[in-house]
Amino acid sequence: MNGYAQMLAQLKKSPAMERFARLYGKRDGELARQLTRYSRLVKEHEDIFHADDKPLYLISAPGRTDIIGNHTDHNNGRVLAAAVNLDCLACVSPRDDMNVCIHSQGYPVISLSLDDLAVHEEEKGTSAALVRGVAKGMADRGCRLGGFDAAVTSDVLGGSGLSSSAAYEVMVCAILDALYNGFTVASTPRAQIAQYAENVYFGKPSGLMDQMACSTGGLVTIDFKDEPVVEPLAFNFNEAGFALVVVNTGGSHDNLTPEYAAIRTEMEEVAAFFGEKVLRSVRPEQLEQQMGALREKVGERPILRAMHFFQENKRVKQMVQAIRRKDLAAMLAELNASGESSWKLLQNVFCVGTEQPMTLALALAEEMLAGKGAWRVHGGGFAGTTLNFVPLDLADTFVQRMQAVYGDHSCFVLDVRPEGAAVVFSTQE
Repeated sequence: MNGYAQMLAQLKKSPAMERFARLYGKRDGELARQLTRYSRLVKEHEDIFHADDKPLYLISAPGRTDIIGNHTDHNNGRVLAAAVNLDCLACVSPRDDMNVCIHSQGYPVISLSLDDLAVHEEEKGTSAALVRGVAKGMADRGCRLGGFDAAVTSDVLGGSGLSSSAAYEVMVCAILDALYNGFTVASTPRAQIAQYAENVYFGKPSGLMDQMACSTGGLVTIDFKDEPVVEPLAFNFNEAGFALVVVNTGGSHDNLTPEYAAIRTEMEEVAAFFGEKVLRSVRPEQLEQQMGALREKVGERPILRAMHFFQENKRVKQMVQAIRRKDLAAMLAELNASGESSWKLLQNVFCVGTEQPMTLALALAEEMLAGKGAWRVHGGGFAGTTLNFVPLDLADTFVQRMQAVYGDHSCFVLDVRPEGAAVVFSTQE
């Protein structure tokens, strides 16, 4: 039995269904959907690469949701985030050389050699840059490298705020780790490698939250003051009576890197005024005491964004305490306060112009969920998605109304995924 037949047979056994249920949940039809999805990806790899004599791996990295802590990680703040049951999935086999070939559904083929790990300016903003950057980050940490062939599919929408780039980076790191290092790289260095690729090779100055949530899995609070301190939290929103509904408003922030980068830059301008590199090293009372002089130096928006940072850092701690108490009223209050702060102080709900799809989505959510749930901008902001905590008895109505505005399949009802990057199946087992 060749590797493809062996993998397809493995997918049809009962342990595979248990694995699917853990990673993707048990909603109606979900296990069958994942079986079809995985089987088609294996067949696609066979049709493209014909690697009958090679071991096969099915490797997954989830998207993520940021719950509280919007745009605080890049200034060493606190966040509350979770991996979700949408993922970037690869069927992959090793090569005998250093070449990499990746066929991602809906995207151009990536072909490159890991013998060359230099930054290529012409690659910035592309997936090829992420592959090369991850490989360099792993090599710098003493990891072994080798070539691979991969067929990739993803239901983490690009530009949606669910961290498609972080999921992709973490997946590539997991591929090189599984094929050549025994899957021994821990979740935090894996996330740091992925962030390095995005910052240096892709050219986007992201913080570490996205990669940490995708790499670690589950619901976690992370403190980035020094080295990231990750603390898992035991809470199930569904069991508490709420659905996590992400609304895709149709916009993408793929081309909004300058808007995104300005948030970090302006926060760091405020920190620099006080002789510091990041806002976490500044005391909130310093901002209040020097606001007049600071306004003359940097203007109003950086101050507003700094105010958001300090308030959001405090909210994360309060949200964690509410989760531990299982105090739903306090949790919803913190979530809505965070969303309002992102809208009014951080100002990452829309760019200058006439189109404001996210603003409309937030207004509709507020109308439907006031006093019952919570709503907020999701991810980097400016375009993409909103995150809504919807009572289960309102979920169908909420989805129907949002899809009437934003189109069929614009809503995703998510579960928190308990695992981060994972070798889901392998013919080496």
